[in-house]
Amino acid sequence: MSRSRAAASASAPLSAPSPFEIASARARQTVALGDLDIAPENLRAGEPADDDIPDLAETLHAAGQLHPLTVRPGRKGERPFMALDGRRRLLALRLLAEQGRIPDAFPVEVFIETDPVRQAAAAVLTNTAVPIHVADVIAAIGRMLKARLGVPAIARALGQAEVDVKRLAALSALPGEALDALRAGRLNLRQARLLARLRDPEDQVELARAALDGQGFADWRVTEKLDQGQVTAADPRCALIRPEAYVAAGGRLETDLFGERPPVLLDPALLSDLWIASARQIAAVFEAEGLTVLVTAGEGPVVPGDLEQAGYVYGGQLPADEMTAWREAKAARDGAAGAVADLLAETPEVEDAQAEDLQAGLIALVRATLVADQIALGGRVATTLVFRPARRIGLEVDSWTPVEVETARDEDAEDDAPEREAGGPSMTRTAFVAPRAEFPEPETEGVGHSLHRLRTDVATRGLIRALADDPGVAFTALIARLFNQLAVRTFGQRSEAALTLTASVFNPTGGRVIEALDGAVRQRLDERRAAWEASGQTVIAWVHGLAHGDKMSLLAELTALTMDLREEQTTLVRKAARAEAAELAELCGADISLHWTPDADFLKSHSKPLLLKMLEEMGRPDVRAGLLKKADLIPWVEENAAETRWAPASLSWTAPFSADTDLSPPDAPLEQDAGADATGGADDGVGVFEVTPEGEAALAPAA
Repeated sequence: MSRSRAAASASAPLSAPSPFEIASARARQTVALGDLDIAPENLRAGEPADDDIPDLAETLHAAGQLHPLTVRPGRKGERPFMALDGRRRLLALRLLAEQGRIPDAFPVEVFIETDPVRQAAAAVLTNTAVPIHVADVIAAIGRMLKARLGVPAIARALGQAEVDVKRLAALSALPGEALDALRAGRLNLRQARLLARLRDPEDQVELARAALDGQGFADWRVTEKLDQGQVTAADPRCALIRPEAYVAAGGRLETDLFGERPPVLLDPALLSDLWIASARQIAAVFEAEGLTVLVTAGEGPVVPGDLEQAGYVYGGQLPADEMTAWREAKAARDGAAGAVADLLAETPEVEDAQAEDLQAGLIALVRATLVADQIALGGRVATTLVFRPARRIGLEVDSWTPVEVETARDEDAEDDAPEREAGGPSMTRTAFVAPRAEFPEPETEGVGHSLHRLRTDVATRGLIRALADDPGVAFTALIARLFNQLAVRTFGQRSEAALTLTASVFNPTGGRVIEALDGAVRQRLDERRAAWEASGQTVIAWVHGLAHGDKMSLLAELTALTMDLREEQTTLVRKAARAEAAELAELCGADISLHWTPDADFLKSHSKPLLLKMLEEMGRPDVRAGLLKKADLIPWVEENAAETRWAPASLSWTAPFSADTDLSPPDAPLEQDAGADATGGADDGVGVFEVTPEGEAALAPAA
C-alpha cells in the first residue's frame, strides 16, 4: 500500500451505525411519573382524554405497563421528559395517580430519544416499541382477570374482539411452565390451546415441563385424554341423526372455545334414543317378515348362545359355485352401501324426500346383506338380525342363524378340528385339517397342576434360550406365525401400530426370570435398547443401520421372547403348541442343560420321592439321600445336577417320556458346549455369523 493511500484510509471516518442498529441498541429506562408530560409535537397533544382512558387505566393497574413510552429530554420550561409516543398511556397513569392508586413517583418505563430525526419519527409513528410476545399478553390478561377486570373492558382496552380475549383468557390459566415454553418457542399456540383444554393441572405441568426441557410436546397424549368419554359429531350414531335433529329434540352442544375441535354432544342418551327410533323404522319392515331384529346403539346385544354369525368368507371355504354367488352378492351389498353413503353425504334440500330415499336405501342394504350372509352360512336361513351404528353407512347389519347340529365325533377328531374363527361360519364342510408334527406326551401321572405349570414354564424358558441362539430357526418361527395369522386365518387381535402383527413378552403371573435362560435374552435386549437410546435415532433408522447379522440376532431374540408354552393344568395340554415346540426344538437342537440345570427354586416344588428319582435318572443314586429331609435334599440334587449337566426329560420338547428311559450313568459328564464359557454362561451368539469384508453376515460353517 502506498503512503498516500494509507494516510487517506487512516483519516477516513468510521461508518456510522444504521438506524436499525440504533433501534436494537435502545434500552428501557424508568423515570418518575411526575417528571413526564406530553410533548407539544405529539400529533394528539391538544386532544382531551377519550372515554376509554378509564378502561386503559384499569388495564395498566391490573397487568402493568406493556409498552414503554418514547420520550425526549425536556427543554427550558418543560418537564424533564416529554412523551413523543404514548399519550393515552400517560393520561391513564395520571388518572390512577389522581385516584390515589399510584404515587407521583411511580416508575414509568420509557425509551429516551436524543437524535432529532428519531424524535420526529417517534412523534409521527404511532408506536416505535418492539412487539410483545403473545405469552406476555396472555400473562397480562391473567393479571387483569385476577384484578376483577371483565373481558369486555379488557377487549376495549386492547382493541381486540371479545372472543379473542376470551381465548387468551383461557390460556392465562395455564401453569407458568407452559407460558415459559411458549415464550421460548418450545410450544406453539395450537399446542398451548390443546394444553389449556386439559382439566388436570398436574397433566398440564408434566407436559409443559417436558416441552420446556426440549423433549417435545406429545400432542397425541392430550387428544387421547380429550377424546375419552366425549361424544362428538364423528360418532357413528350421528350418521343417521344429524346435529340439527339432535338439537331440535332438546340435545345440548358444547362448542370448542378455540373452534378447532368438533362440538361435544352432552346428551348421548338422547342421541341413542333418536338413533334407535330411526333404526326401528327399518327393523319393523323385517320383523313383519318374521325375522327377529335386535337394535343396539352402543354395546352389542346379548345374542342367544344357540346362534352363530355369518362371518367373512375366505377362498376355499365354500365350493366354487357358492363362492362365485357369494362374491356377486357381496358386490351387490357393497353397491347398496355406497348408495346409502352418498345419500348421507348430501345436504338435503327437502328433508322429508331425503328421509324417504334414505329409508328405501337402508332397506335395500339390509336385503343385500341377508343374501350374502345366507350364502356364507351354506344356504341356511338367517333368523336374527342385529342393527348397530356405522359411521359411513349409518346402519351395520349382522346376520345370525341357529347353530348347525353336528354329529358326535371322537375325542381325537375333536382335537384335530380347527378352531372356528370368532364370529365366523361353521367350517365343518370343507375345512382343511392341517398336519401336525409328532410331540411327546407330557408326564402327568403323579404330577399336580402346580408342578405341571412349573415344568412347562421352565421348559418354555429353555426353548426361548435355544431359539434366541439360532436366528435361522427363529426367522422360520416368525414367518410361520405371520402365515398362520394372515393366510391360515387363525384369530388374532389387531394392534394400533402400522403392522397388525401382535406380540407380547412371555411373563406369566407367578413365574420368574431364569438368568441363564430367558434372562440372558432379556439382557441382550436391554443392551440393544441402551445402544438405540445412545444413538439418538428413531427405532426404524437404528434398525435399518444394523448389519445383517445384528438384525438376524435381534429378530431371533425378539421372536424367542414371544414363546409361550406354559400350561396351567395337567388337563389343559396344548397339543398344537407342543407340536410346534417339538419341531422348533428339533430344528435348533434345543438342550436346556447346556445353559441351566435344576436350581433350588425349581426343585423345592418337587416332592421328596421325585427328588430321589432325579438322582437315579442322573446316575447318582445314594442311600444316604433317602435319610435326608427335603430341605437338605434339595441342595444335594442341585449340586449333582450341576456336576453332571443334567436336566429332567420333562423339560425337553423332543424327548418323549417313557418308563423305559435308560437311567444308566453316563461314562463321563457331558462336555461343555463350545458356545459356553467355563462358568456355563452363554457367549451371546458369538460365532453364529461370519462377517464378510463387505459388512454382511452369513451363517458360519459347521465345525
